Formats: sequence, C-alpha cells, structure tokens
Amino acid sequence: MAEYEFDLFVIGAGSGGVRAARMAASQGMKVAVAEDRYMGGTCVNVGCVPKKLFVYASGYSENFDDAKAYGWKNSGGNFEWPTLRDNNAKEITRLNGIYRNLLDNSGVTVIDGRASIADPHVVVVNGREFTAERILVATGGWPFVPEIPGREFVLTSNEVFSMEYFPKRVLVVGGGYIAVEFAGIFAGLGADTHLSYRRDLFLRGFDRDVRNFVRDEVVKKGIDLKFNHQVKAIEKLQDGSLLVHDEAGSSLNVDMVLYATGRKANTSGLGLEQQGVVLHKDGTISVDDNFRTNVHSIYALGDVTGEPQLTPVALAEAMALVKHWRTGNTAEIDYNNIPTAVFCQPNIGTVGLSEEEARDSGVSVSVYKSEFRPMRHTVSGNTERTLMKLVIDADTNKVIGVHMVGDDAGEIIQGMAVALKAGATKKTFDETIGIHPTAAEEFVTMRTPVGG
Repeated sequence: MAEYEFDLFVIGAGSGGVRAARMAASQGMKVAVAEDRYMGGTCVNVGCVPKKLFVYASGYSENFDDAKAYGWKNSGGNFEWPTLRDNNAKEITRLNGIYRNLLDNSGVTVIDGRASIADPHVVVVNGREFTAERILVATGGWPFVPEIPGREFVLTSNEVFSMEYFPKRVLVVGGGYIAVEFAGIFAGLGADTHLSYRRDLFLRGFDRDVRNFVRDEVVKKGIDLKFNHQVKAIEKLQDGSLLVHDEAGSSLNVDMVLYATGRKANTSGLGLEQQGVVLHKDGTISVDDNFRTNVHSIYALGDVTGEPQLTPVALAEAMALVKHWRTGNTAEIDYNNIPTAVFCQPNIGTVGLSEEEARDSGVSVSVYKSEFRPMRHTVSGNTERTLMKLVIDADTNKVIGVHMVGDDAGEIIQGMAVALKAGATKKTFDETIGIHPTAAEEFVTMRTPVGG
C-alpha cells in the first residue's frame, strides 16, 4: 500500500474546505489545507459577512430620518467611508485569525500559497510537492466580468470593500442578488446609484411577486433602475470619472462601475484538465453523489461544483463527505427547501417553490398573500411596505413555498424553513398562535386565498 504524507489535502480554505479539513482531522486523518488569498474564503473576506456589515451601515441613513418622528431631533450626521472601511477590515482580520486557529487547533497543517495538482496524489504549493491519498478541491467561485472595452476600469465584489474613496456616482451592473444588494448599499450610504440589467426584471429565479415588489421598493430608495440595458464600453475621462456607453447609444458619467454579473468556478491553474478531471461547460467540476470526480482520488465540493452557491450548503456538503469517508454510505444531502435571503432594502427571505415553479411542476396551487405597511412606519411616515406570501399544494394542503420582503425577512424565513422541512400544512399554520404585534404573525393569520 502506498505511503502518503497526508490522508487528505484540501485546496481552498473557505467554508467548505475548512469544515471538511476539521471534520476529517477529528476522525484521525492527517490533513493539510492550502490557501493563497482568503483565509475563511469568499464569504468571510469579500462576501456575505462584510456585505451584511455594509448593509447595516447603509440602513442608518433611513433610520435616522425615521427616528425624527419618534422624537429624536439630533439624529444623523455625515457618513465617513474610511471609518466603515477600516472597521470592516479589522473585523475580517479577526475572523481570518479565528479560522486559522480552528485549523491549527484541529491539527490541520496550513500552507499559504496557490496549489496545483501535478498527479492524482500529488499537490504542488510554492514549488514543493506534497503527496496525499485524497485531494479535495474547494476553491469556490470568482467574479466574472464580460469582455468589453474598458473592463479594466471596473470593480468587482473582491475590491469594493477596500476602496480608497467613496464614489458620489455609481453604476452597478447585474441583476442577481449581489447586484441588488450593492445598489442598496451605495444608495443608503449616499451615492447617486444606477442599476443596469440586460433583462426586463432582476432577481431571476425568485417568485415573480417578490421580484415586482422589490422593484417597486428599490425605486423608493432613489435607485435608478435601467432594465433592458446593455453596457457596450467604458471610457475613462481625464478627471478620473468613467463614461459608460450603452448599446442604445446613450452614455452615463459616474465615478465608479461595479460589475456583479455572476461568478465562475475558481479552477484556473489547478491542473484539473491535465489530470483528466471532467468539467461542465460553465467550468464547474463534475462530481458524483459522493463529491468524487472521475479521477478516483480527487473530490470537489461547494461553489466550485455549481449551484446552489451558498455557504451553508458548502458546510453541509463537507460534513456529508467526511461522514461518507467514515461510514462508506452515500453522502446524504437534501437540496430541497434550502432557505435563502437577499439583503437588499427591504430584505428578501424565501424557502421552497415560487408560485411559478409550483405551477410549472403541475401542482394544484393555492396562494395566500399579504402586503402591508410595517407598524414602525405608521409613525415614521416611511412608505416602505412588506410582502408575505404562502404557496400551497391545494391537493395536500402542504405549504410548499414561503416568501417575504420586509425587515428581518431572513431571520423570519429561517423558522419557516424548519416548518417546511417538517412537512407543515396550511392547517398547521392556521392553528399556530401568532406573536403580537409582529410582522411574522401575518404568516399564521392569512385566511383567504388570492389565487389558485
């Protein structure tokens, strides 16, 4: 039997890679992890963690205005970008240290550097070869910017958190949740904000009522929505500003352009093709139900394998993979009813099927929906509204979709996700006593269907 330096070599110290390394080490495996840039991965460094901190920051401007109606006369002030940027950097540095300590304390060998696979059992980092019985690729995704003239002048989510100056005028390009979130962040922090999307409505894949509702709420925040809009080229002017040209022949002068047009699998330079590892057309790694590639000793999990690209999914996959190695049983992952949130203003929280998905699947659908002004805004005068929606299988009375747009939607939908996993019916919701006065109680008080 071959002797290897490590039982497992993990490439990428993001959420999935770190969890797999720690779990494997706890099972007695000798484990190494290589990371060349972000200890803790995208989520911790340039993703969900700093993004949500920035969302908190951007919400204060509106909160200060709302507070006046509650008697706070001296609320508000000038926003200082360096304070937010530097405090965010300190928090990320703290989290980087926590992740490194978690690995160290688990007995995992941490190697700083970009790894590549030279052989099904050999990984090279900084010119040094390491042998391993198994290799796990968990390198996540990387922001994608299309090939247009002037693409060198744009920023992505990798750079936006560390900008030297805060821009007065911003164009965000994209129609996914990252684009919508950053448009809200910039607008809330005081920038003149435009959002460009090449289709007729953003947030493709979400429930249509949610998409329409968010569109109407985002406009209230002062964001200029440019649907059916295609950027053609970006020109840098002598004063340092950017002139954005579109396919219709119009132009827009801004100080910064942020591209949030999706992410590609971060597999460049890993040596996967040279080892014969099969990749999908979009560059993601093809794996079986046990996260194994077609090369017997090479595995992959998380964003690098495709949808759903969510941190908790990568964590669950890592635990399932290590359990598979320990027991020999097929890795058990239930990808149904995965809850998710979009931290735009107001927030989106959703779990289960959209109304459109339910109807397309042939289910007999019953819909319950409520739109209302949140209680705190009845005094503040803020025109922001909340949407709640239930999608029901009319034949079984089972709740198959729960959707919300409003304050703390993610926090509320997490509980609803438990209910869907447990198989709750509309009758279960109806028999549940609400917490008053809350927005969440609306989910258990809707009695009249609005569609079927």
